[in-house]
Parts: sequence; C-alpha cells; structure tokens
Amino acid sequence: MTGEEFQSKMRLAEALADSGKPPEYYAGYMLGMRRHYHGEAFGTEEEHEKWLQLIGDEDEARREMGRGYVDGSAGLDPEA
Repeated sequence: MTGEEFQSKMRLAEALADSGKPPEYYAGYMLGMRRHYHGEAFGTEEEHEKWLQLIGDEDEARREMGRGYVDGSAGLDPEA
C-alpha cells in the first residue's frame, strides 16, 4: 500500500465517521489501517491480538471497533 492509498482510506474513514454514522467502527478501522500500513512498528503483537478479539465482545460498540480494526488491518476500504 502506498502512502497515498493509506491517506485516501484514512480521509474516507474520517469523513464517514463525521457523517453521523456510529463512530466506533471507524475508530477501530483507523487503528487497524495504521497497523496495516506501518506493520509491526505500530503497536505490539499483544495489542493487535486484543483488538482482533473485540469482534467477539458482548458489547456492541466494542464489537464494532473490533470489526473496524479487522477491516483496516486487512487493508480493506471502510464500510460506507
């Protein structure tokens, strides 16, 4: 992923988060995207695993953060 692609996806996620949609997904997405772009230089492996585990959390907001993190760390486009 180029720096330009990274910045483009981050701007899109920020715009979607500001559009009135639930922001938890996008907060997780942006963290995951940073992990995708910077690799292991962003956060520890333990932190990465904790974020991935949020997808199964009982709390809906935490689950959404986990979903966003998974999408971002895979380099996918953010959900619209």
